[in-house]
This record gives sequence, C-alpha cells and structure tokens, in this order.
Amino acid sequence: MVRVTAKRRQGFTHDVEIQGGHRLVIDEPEVAGGADQGPSPTRTVAAALAACTAITLEMYAARKEWDVGELRVDVDMEYGDHSVPRSFDVTVHLPAGLTSDQAERLRAIAAKCPVHRLLAHDRQVTITDRVEVAG
Repeated sequence: MVRVTAKRRQGFTHDVEIQGGHRLVIDEPEVAGGADQGPSPTRTVAAALAACTAITLEMYAARKEWDVGELRVDVDMEYGDHSVPRSFDVTVHLPAGLTSDQAERLRAIAAKCPVHRLLAHDRQVTITDRVEVAG
C-alpha cells in the first residue's frame, strides 16, 4: 500500500506528500478559481501517463538491447463533461535507426504501462497510441 496525503495550503492549492518522501504542489488554474501554483489533478494524470509510458518503453528497450536514445512521449488530453478527461492521445517519438517492426512493438508495449491500463478500464475514456520515428 502507498499513502498519499493532500494538505490544503490555501484556496485550491494543496501540498501533496507521497510515501517515500516525494512532494508535489497540485492546484487549479486561475480560470477555475485556483492560484495556478501547480498542475491540476487531471493534468497530473496526463503527466503520469506520459512518464509511465516513457519508463515502460525504456525498460522494455533496455531488455531487448535496443537504443531508444532521446525517447519522448507527448500526451494530449481532451476534456469532456464537467472537466473530466475523456481522451488521451499518446505520441511516442523514437530516434532514427529503429526498424518498423521495433517501432510497432514499442507502440504495442506503450499500451501496457500501468497508468495506460488503469485509464483504459474506464469505457468512457479513449486512449490513442501512435509512434513517430525520426528520420
């Protein structure tokens, strides 16, 4: 079990402590009544998806001894009703030099990251995965 605690700083700004000594500031944008002192909770979900995808791909590539160099993952999130995320568009940017088979395998592996799998359980959320190879 992991414990995460959110403590109100002021307004909607919260200091979030994650077991293990990690700290974040989570807030809402000014347009939503916050002070914009940190990302909103939903933007943090998109950040977690980007980071989890990148780490999952890097771990897989390391086991296969594939050089993914400066791998980059972009996540575009779209909101639906009541500011609830309804879609995530994940784009993995790979360096030149990988084969099309390697790129396709990495696209498939991207969908196996734990955050992707968690979000995919919500049938109202869509996630699109795409790979772009530099060239």
